[in-house]
Amino acid sequence: ALWGGVIPGNAHELTGMVHDGVSGFKAFLCHSGIDDFPAAERSDLEVAMPILRELNVPLLFHAELEGADAPDVSMHSLHEYLRWLHARPREWEDKAIQMVIEMVEQTGCPAHIVHLSSATALPMIRAAEARGLPITVETCPHYLCLSAEDVPDGATEYKCAPPIRGSENREALWAGLAEGIIDQVVTDHSPCVPSLKLPETGDFENAWGGIASLQLGLASVWSEAGRRGFNVRDVARWMSAAPASLIGMQGQTGGIQVGARADMVAWRPDELFTVRAESLLQRHPLTPYLGQELYG
Repeated sequence: ALWGGVIPGNAHELTGMVHDGVSGFKAFLCHSGIDDFPAAERSDLEVAMPILRELNVPLLFHAELEGADAPDVSMHSLHEYLRWLHARPREWEDKAIQMVIEMVEQTGCPAHIVHLSSATALPMIRAAEARGLPITVETCPHYLCLSAEDVPDGATEYKCAPPIRGSENREALWAGLAEGIIDQVVTDHSPCVPSLKLPETGDFENAWGGIASLQLGLASVWSEAGRRGFNVRDVARWMSAAPASLIGMQGQTGGIQVGARADMVAWRPDELFTVRAESLLQRHPLTPYLGQELYG
């Protein structure tokens, strides 16, 4: 399945993209980091979302709204992870999610929050879902398996946006999964050449933001889920069934059932292995999981 993008001024193109096979769209509420994919303003969404509602396709949101005043990060050096963490505060995420909820209420367009990292947004999402608003939410392996306290200085392989937050926040995200407020776990795989991570300077502010975690998604999530009493059915629901449903492919993939594609893996859930660079199938062995012991 392919996603389209909602950007300023392209509302007239959305219907044609869906007719050509696009399964849904994504919008950034802040600078995407790529000039070709500019952020959508509220006025853009007010035009686009009613169109997508009629087409019955979801709009995915990178939910961060930059504050009027940039946080003061001058007390931290460029290679300190706290500089990056404080530069993208949870308030940006919470404010953006509040706006998404308002827009869904206003337009009826189904919305999906991608890579949720702020657990303080969970109460407003719970309330929106309780009102029957068509909102789904994902988080990512790195928000469930890593924590800000463990990020070494200069370790830019941990940089992503929104950032990896503290261990207390991580446990609250697991509680959101247990309650069903968060319904999906998606890798948000974002690889890059090593030079873009600026390893020689460890500059969190200017390094590429993204974690390559597709190969390790299942093992990392399973390792942490098992410690918290979840089972394989939970993981299959979060990582297969729910994403298939989001793109309208339930019954075709994402589950083991008659008539569905046999997209299955042979898996040894209790086998422990160490993540080593030579075992990674991605071109560039950059990952914050190097050296970790994972199950599955």
